[in-house]
Amino acid sequence: MRENIMKGKYETLQTRYLEALAKMYPSIASASTEIINLQAILNLPKGTEHVLSDIHGEAEQFFHVLKNGSGAVRAKIDEEFGNSLCLRDKKQLAALIYYPAEKLDLIEKEETELEDWYKITLHRLIQVCKRVASKYTRSKVRKAMPKDFAYVIEELINEKEEAMNKEAYYNGIIDTIIRVGRSRAFIIALCELIQRLVIDHLHIVGDIYDRGNGAVDILDHLMNYHSVDIQWGNHDVLWMGAASGHPACIANVIRICARYGNLATLEDDYGINLMPLANFALEVYADDDCSQFNVQFHGDSDMLSRIEEQTEMKMHKAISIIQFKLEGQLIQRRPDFLMENRMILDKIDPEKGTVEVDGITYNLLDTKFPTIMWSDPFQLSSEEEKVVNRLVQNFKNCEKLQQHVQFLLKSGSLYLCYNQNLYYHGCVPMNDDGTFREVYFQGKGYKGKELYDFIESNVRKGYYLPEDDTDKKAYSQDLMWFAWSNENSPVFGKEKMATFERYFLGEKESHEERKDPYYRLIEDETVSKQVCENILREFGLDSEISHIINGHMPVKLKKGESPVKGKGKLFIIDGGFSKAYQKTTGIAGYTLVYNSYEIKLVTHLPFESREKAIIEETDICESTSYTEKLTNRQFVADTDIGKVLKQRIEDLELLLKAYRNGKIREAGV
Repeated sequence: MRENIMKGKYETLQTRYLEALAKMYPSIASASTEIINLQAILNLPKGTEHVLSDIHGEAEQFFHVLKNGSGAVRAKIDEEFGNSLCLRDKKQLAALIYYPAEKLDLIEKEETELEDWYKITLHRLIQVCKRVASKYTRSKVRKAMPKDFAYVIEELINEKEEAMNKEAYYNGIIDTIIRVGRSRAFIIALCELIQRLVIDHLHIVGDIYDRGNGAVDILDHLMNYHSVDIQWGNHDVLWMGAASGHPACIANVIRICARYGNLATLEDDYGINLMPLANFALEVYADDDCSQFNVQFHGDSDMLSRIEEQTEMKMHKAISIIQFKLEGQLIQRRPDFLMENRMILDKIDPEKGTVEVDGITYNLLDTKFPTIMWSDPFQLSSEEEKVVNRLVQNFKNCEKLQQHVQFLLKSGSLYLCYNQNLYYHGCVPMNDDGTFREVYFQGKGYKGKELYDFIESNVRKGYYLPEDDTDKKAYSQDLMWFAWSNENSPVFGKEKMATFERYFLGEKESHEERKDPYYRLIEDETVSKQVCENILREFGLDSEISHIINGHMPVKLKKGESPVKGKGKLFIIDGGFSKAYQKTTGIAGYTLVYNSYEIKLVTHLPFESREKAIIEETDICESTSYTEKLTNRQFVADTDIGKVLKQRIEDLELLLKAYRNGKIREAGV
């Protein structure tokens, strides 16, 4: 009886679903056509995925890598022209595709036979465009085209070599483009279309923010990118916490910007008023040279006057002390975070000028603490409290920052399973024996995938919960700070963040930040493959065919480290995109390209400037450091989108059956 009732309910729900589907496909003809279209798409080659990590505000290098597709554009040029073009012409064509407007400015000044150059270049660009468009449906390519030239481009790139009777027609189009003075605009349109089609989907594996000064430009670009996802890094979560109005996150954001000479990101790009902090710092630290709080410039330090630099150093120290106080308060109210060892201000002996850290007493490099009340060192002074309150309001009311953070929440997550690969920024917290470490919050334990899901849920709550849900919102916001710097955070993965030690202690050993056992285990040849397979299974993936793509921890190539771990199961692609790391890593980062034939890691050289790339036609893709050929070429049918399309086909076939057996009537019949 119960089985019959359940069967009846299922059939009713299925009928309702098919009736809703029938509104989209109201006839046998329309449903059949859609099945044919979807089945054809399944047989197209899988689109190329492009993976970048740890951008850290390096906008110029980021944009260049996007433009060249980590060598994908140059590879298409080589495939198309082989030995029929010399190296010089290939380099010029590649530079033109990357920077069409700027390159045309140079060529139009220097080229004596400009019309001939236009004609030759247009033919070459059309050939490249044909090649990059060949794995997509005409509909998808059409949607990517600029409206002004869509019809003309579609005609030219769908030209068949055997259609000799149309040769005059195609040549006539190109001649007319040149004659009416639209060559420049048409070349730019073709170049941008090639850039758009060479990469089907972009993954950003964390840390868009901090250090470099271009995070705002990067996020503006990503918000308009055709297909992108983001796995949050600890720096991204920190900024998300700051945007939610969390004081400790705000203090960390400002401190890092001050440390790297990047306050302009806050003041100029986001329009956040830092004058309350500047005025406070100049008054309270007027007699302090704040020498331990030097600005670590990675750009042009000459842009700041000495007075401006001294002001930023004072602001740097002021916000650092405020940060240590706010973090101490947070640790006191969240004992389940287990961070009592990071409460350091109360371990300072102001008379002796020493501090005790991890049971060891050190001499302080700086003993001037005018705002600390030693009977309660974590209490903000009244002036500091006013500054913090103003900063909280300024961050919460910054429209552009809120737009960027909402985009990160919409397009991002702590991890992603996509086309049988697992993407995450930091690490899966582990015990020494390779088991997943259990982390407790409010009496409940979480480990592995559950830990990621719990923290991600709280990141979203910390931002979106209404202000009147005070306790829950406060806990979730504190968890955003936890994700930034706790050893049990999957996006941090170190024993501690030694911020205080780097400012105040001269002993380098105190600065050491011991890594999670995860990092030792993935290096251990005897267990690394098994560890990776355990992680993949934990996230519901097939450990035989899947890979882990990991950011966060720079690979020091100059010290012999390899980005490939677990016998090819895991790739760490942070190789020093940020200029701050390049002296250590010896390169300027890795990117990963996953197309229908292979997965490959590309090694990049430091990016010098747009000008050099345009004038000297230099590129930064040094080599392919690792390639894994796929056993079988991958098609759309093998992807996550393919699974969705297959389910759609099944549903449409049920609809066809319902039309044919009379359960559902065709519209108008």
